[in-house]
Amino acid sequence: MSQGIALRWLTASAETATANDFNKHMDLISRRVSVTGVPGFEKIGYEQWAAQCEHEFANHEVHAVHYEGLKVLVGTSNRVMFKTWETVEAADGEVNSHGIEALLEMEEDGKWRLLQQRVLSDEESRHDGLIPL
Repeated sequence: MSQGIALRWLTASAETATANDFNKHMDLISRRVSVTGVPGFEKIGYEQWAAQCEHEFANHEVHAVHYEGLKVLVGTSNRVMFKTWETVEAADGEVNSHGIEALLEMEEDGKWRLLQQRVLSDEESRHDGLIPL
């Protein structure tokens, strides 16, 4: 069950980002989201995430988003924590890949949304077997 929830969320996240669909993409993100591990930022919240997505999607800067190597860490009736490898391909050809640890939570409206995300170091990603060969 937890793996299916994570896979459906990852698929929706990749599809909405690739389609530059701001409203559908941001509906996958909790207004209480907290992102850590991004170089140059202590923490990113909903407003910063939304502003970046709005700019990137409006300018069609995202070409594709892919996820590989899902590893569910824990799942309960309203939360799922997992790690995966994320690849973002920009329209200009730049590719940014890294491991992430994510926590999804079912919110009051019954939708699963990203509550926390931590960008992993290459060392941790390698240790967890996330980096594709």
